[in-house]
Amino acid sequence: MEADRTVQQHFLCRSDDLNVGGTGWRFEVQKDGEKQPAFVVRSTAGVSAFLNRCGHRDLELDWSPGEFFDLDARLLICATHGALYDPQTGACKGGPCNGVGLHPLSVTEEGGLVYLTDENYSVVSNEIA
Repeated sequence: MEADRTVQQHFLCRSDDLNVGGTGWRFEVQKDGEKQPAFVVRSTAGVSAFLNRCGHRDLELDWSPGEFFDLDARLLICATHGALYDPQTGACKGGPCNGVGLHPLSVTEEGGLVYLTDENYSVVSNEIA
């Protein structure tokens, strides 16, 4: 008999903190003792979260804290090299990412709140500048 597996939810932000194509919410996660920057955004497809590391270089994407979308507010963009990513899946859509996408994190939205539900990561801080 298989035991029920409860997914732990780590609070990130309020749903109304995220607008379609708007400013994302930065946070920090930890896996195996290693802390890493991450972010959550809202696109027309809903809420998605990723490690804040460009697939091209090991750099954070945002050009200003929380600014992840391109000028059309359609794709995520690396401010340093212009690599473009799908805001729902993190897949490389163009530029120097050469097919290497962003690392997605599992999130859910319930009752007006957004939670990290990724069993591989825990939230260290849910609001980093």
